Amino acid sequence: MSSKKKYLVIVESPAKAKTLKKFLGPNYKIEASVGHVRDLPKSELGINIENDFEPKYITIRGKGELLAKLRKEVKTADKVYLATDPDREGEAISWHLVYALKLDPAKTYRITFNEITKNAVKKSIKEAREIDMNLVDAQQARRALDRIVGYQISPLLWKKVKKGLSAGRVQSVALRLICDREEEIENFIPKEYWTIESVFITEHGKKFGAKFYGDLKGKMELGTEEETKKIVEESLKAGFSVKSVKKGTRMKNPPAPFTTSTMQQEASKLLNFASQKTMRIAQQLYEGVDVKGEGTVGLVSYIRTDSVRIADEAYEEVKEYITENYGENYIKERRQHKTDTRAQDAHEAIRPTSALRTPDAIKDSLSRDQYRLYKLIWERFVASQMSAAEYTTMSSDIQAGDYIFRASGSAIKFDGYLTVYKKNEEKAEEGSMPEIEAGEKLEAESVTPNQHFTQPPARYSESMLIKTLEEIGVGRPSTYAPTITTIQQRNYVTKENKVFYTTELGEIVNEIMKNNFGEVINKEFTADMESALDKVESGEMEWKDVLRNFYPLFKHLLDEAESKVENVEIPDVVTDVICEECGRNMVIKYGRYGKFLACPGFPECRNTKPLYEEAGVNCPVCGGKVLIKKTKKGRKYYGCENNPECSLMLWNKPTGEKCPKCGAPLVEKGTKKVRICCSNTECGYVAEDEKAEAN
Repeated sequence: MSSKKKYLVIVESPAKAKTLKKFLGPNYKIEASVGHVRDLPKSELGINIENDFEPKYITIRGKGELLAKLRKEVKTADKVYLATDPDREGEAISWHLVYALKLDPAKTYRITFNEITKNAVKKSIKEAREIDMNLVDAQQARRALDRIVGYQISPLLWKKVKKGLSAGRVQSVALRLICDREEEIENFIPKEYWTIESVFITEHGKKFGAKFYGDLKGKMELGTEEETKKIVEESLKAGFSVKSVKKGTRMKNPPAPFTTSTMQQEASKLLNFASQKTMRIAQQLYEGVDVKGEGTVGLVSYIRTDSVRIADEAYEEVKEYITENYGENYIKERRQHKTDTRAQDAHEAIRPTSALRTPDAIKDSLSRDQYRLYKLIWERFVASQMSAAEYTTMSSDIQAGDYIFRASGSAIKFDGYLTVYKKNEEKAEEGSMPEIEAGEKLEAESVTPNQHFTQPPARYSESMLIKTLEEIGVGRPSTYAPTITTIQQRNYVTKENKVFYTTELGEIVNEIMKNNFGEVINKEFTADMESALDKVESGEMEWKDVLRNFYPLFKHLLDEAESKVENVEIPDVVTDVICEECGRNMVIKYGRYGKFLACPGFPECRNTKPLYEEAGVNCPVCGGKVLIKKTKKGRKYYGCENNPECSLMLWNKPTGEKCPKCGAPLVEKGTKKVRICCSNTECGYVAEDEKAEAN
């Protein structure tokens, strides 16, 4: 009879299992659960509210065969190690495995590792522990909260919009942010302002640029062309001389290594990756990639984290790499980057498992996207421990009578971390200035007045939305990507040119949520819920208390909304459009993509067609009717009935008139106060009566 011990290790994914096999000996059998094995049922709420919010868990459909196989392996194992991911979700999967497999607590151990390397895995087995019920309970509380909100609000949306839509705690806040921004843009009134840019020539013939700053009393804002031209004329008449010169140095510290949020933001800006794609590729790098000459290796540390700290061994290794490849002056002392006070700080920052494994050394083993993301993570980590970049700076005030122009410039004295991480999102550094002295006379090559108009706030890009959600404390590292994916899949928002626009459907859902559940579905309340979940994780709060505190207010709002919604159910609007298949008058229906025309004879007659509502104005280009249309992604716009012969296409409702200044169509802007503006953003025309009213 063999005396060899048999150990079973259960992970979530087959890729992770493959990587672990390399580090553990023949006594270890590694199997994958392929994610969760138990969950709340899809067909019902699954939370017994009357019985103190007791959850009802069932085996996930399709997992029976896999569980039977795992039970067989458990019977022959001396010890079972549960090696799911080191976060709330991973802890919950391990806990569910204990129940689903009826594991004996005496021979069941929980192991976690921040990176899938030989040392980390072996160390985790030595430090095996019991399941952390605080982590499990935090996950249960989040799951129950999301289930209650989603399953009890969704029927209201079905009544209102007549289709199987959904609502969620975090996704509703993300949608609200995008809708609020759209309203800000809609109500924005551009204001005219002017600047003066100049080019001066020194006594030695060197050129440099400067901008108008103000007068001897301080900074001035220029609002009109008359005022600006007057300053230009008076300045040219007075002549220019150097009033003062100030020289100095400026240090620029390296950025911290990546958290989940900052990695998603940078990958979006620099690699044009959607957050879901970033997380998918990062998961591959974490679980392991087959590297030539090494076998399957985990290339980065755990990818769901809000911490920027790094392990001592990781620092020692990167210190050695920087010293050998760049020199001792590129690494002075260990940098302790500050972690956000709201962070759970459960894991290290995202970093390569070895700084010595350079991106170019393993490029041939990675796909193009894996290489690009790994390179970004590696460069950010190495740079985070390098010396600051140092600049020499010079600024000068140039006087012309009572007016002051200001010039500034800088030049790199020591590149420091920029030798590794100088990304294209950085603002171009100012050029260096020529040597000038106080009292020196200058010749003006040009002094140019420029007209500008203030711009509305920018729409949210994916990286901006993630950053905002993180700043207001809504969501956690694991939730950003699925939240953004959900609101796009539901067609509440659409992404065009890298920024989000609301659809008509999104605006309807947002209005229902805002008007009926504003007290519980808002950024402050949602952030408070996240804090409560953190308290459950740290053992300061019992998980059902989160639900006990939340549900009474939510139930009150739900009951109120139920009565309101019953009164505002939208009946089908009968149109004068005749169904060409059966002769009935077609009706307006609501679908995932907003309104459409359908035959009321459904299911006998299934005829449908797009609904183009008339905007009530004539086309300012050709005189045809202006119709309200939608893009393929569901965003509303105004187009001419004579398309494609007439190319009119506007995001705002046209008035039917043309701009007196540039000839472009005039449009109505604003939700609270409608005003007439030029559709050409370069023009900036606002109708005089509206401009006076706005002022």
